Amino acid sequence: MTVLGTSPRTAAATTTTPVTTYPATKVLDLRSLHIINRFTGGWTRGLGAQVTAIGGIDKWFARQLTPSLISDTYYTSSGAWWPSNLADSLTTIERANADIEPLWEVSAHYQTWSMVRRIGSQRQVLETMAAFWEHHFHVPTDGSESAGYRQDYGRTIRKLALGRFDTLLNAVSTHPAMGAYLGNATSSKYSPNENQGRELLELHTVGTAAGYTENDVKASARILTGWSVDLWDTWVPSYRTDWHWTGPVKVLGFTHPNTSTDGRAVTKAYLDYLARHPATARRIARKLAVHFVSDNPSNALVQHLATVYLANNTAIAPVLKALIATTEFRYAGGRKVRTPEEDIIATYRALGVGIARPTQDNAAANAMLWQCDQIGLTPFGWTRPDGRPDTADAWTSVSRMLGSFDVHYSMAGRWWPTVGATYKSPAAWLPQTSLRFDRFVDHLSRSILGRPASALILKVASQATGFGAAAIITKDHELIKWQMPRLLSVFLDSPQHLAR
Repeated sequence: MTVLGTSPRTAAATTTTPVTTYPATKVLDLRSLHIINRFTGGWTRGLGAQVTAIGGIDKWFARQLTPSLISDTYYTSSGAWWPSNLADSLTTIERANADIEPLWEVSAHYQTWSMVRRIGSQRQVLETMAAFWEHHFHVPTDGSESAGYRQDYGRTIRKLALGRFDTLLNAVSTHPAMGAYLGNATSSKYSPNENQGRELLELHTVGTAAGYTENDVKASARILTGWSVDLWDTWVPSYRTDWHWTGPVKVLGFTHPNTSTDGRAVTKAYLDYLARHPATARRIARKLAVHFVSDNPSNALVQHLATVYLANNTAIAPVLKALIATTEFRYAGGRKVRTPEEDIIATYRALGVGIARPTQDNAAANAMLWQCDQIGLTPFGWTRPDGRPDTADAWTSVSRMLGSFDVHYSMAGRWWPTVGATYKSPAAWLPQTSLRFDRFVDHLSRSILGRPASALILKVASQATGFGAAAIITKDHELIKWQMPRLLSVFLDSPQHLAR
């Protein structure tokens, strides 16, 4: 037979070592793998075993939608790796003012924790949805005025990520981090700041298609006056009745006499109205469809999800259940390109890299941030309020691909990061004493990608290493000793890993 990439030494090896029985690593059906790739940080063999043990992907997904049923110890234990992540905001600000932990470090520590959680947490769907909503209600982690409140903002979103959208909208719209970022923290009846009032309509709820006017934006800003943060001295958030604009307000179909100087009631009524507006339902439905289905979801899918959203009083979980049940979702596997942070998260999971509490700046739990930056963007590092792009055209440039390839190769070789990271040894990838190369490739494909090796994967693996299908691999083979980084990179650089 003709063997791709066979060298003389390889051909000789194929005739001298007996072939042992290959115990193929079990994989899930394509629908189950598809749901895992979309709603978790990425496939692992352990996750596949969980799905099988619980009785299938639908039972696993239903349980994930009730995260209180699942242990959350990893969240608190990993959060404690950095002092600010679990601390209250005023303590964080006091520490920063005392030069103990500057706000730029606070922001960086939250960014890295957001990835660590997605790598190690058992509440995979919750962590995925927390990241989704943090990108929707985007407040950058850039060390600016909102930095002291940013970690609490993320914790707040995570807590509500699988609840109801109206509750989530109220929480984020009145949170000090959002107010500080968009200027509402200093907005008053004397000088209303329109930034948050506008973004609330344009980005967070109805969108420009709703046809709101400049008068609507002004009324929106007036409704939000009073939610304050002392950005000059104490940094304490409060509601200032002396700053709230009073008088009749009208935004789209919402009207309110707004006679009280305590505008918290009108704020809630307004946000509840926006949460249930048909335009908001369509906008949220489309954003979910773009993230979890395809870059260009059909109008029929968007309308279907919007109908479920409104029928369930803005509850998020029923929309997700409806989404994974659609034919359009079923046939959308591999059509979403992973963003830089998703690539890093999936790579750590695929390689089974253990992450320890960071004791040095260059520890893996911190280095993840540099790896993301090398590929193209750190988590929540997008500078505009619209949040980072979520379509393939933003993440398929030459520079992004080269960045990913470099990160993959460095990690496959266990070269960087090394501090606080535990990698599998090359020999540990071999499932038995000796194995044919083609079966070894299949084992790696099942372990890393969650699917059997295709003919193309085998061909590329042979070309990358110079070994043919019938070569016998042992722990002392030169492939294990010297060429495992090349072989592992074949899977990490494949479309099956770069997409989800």
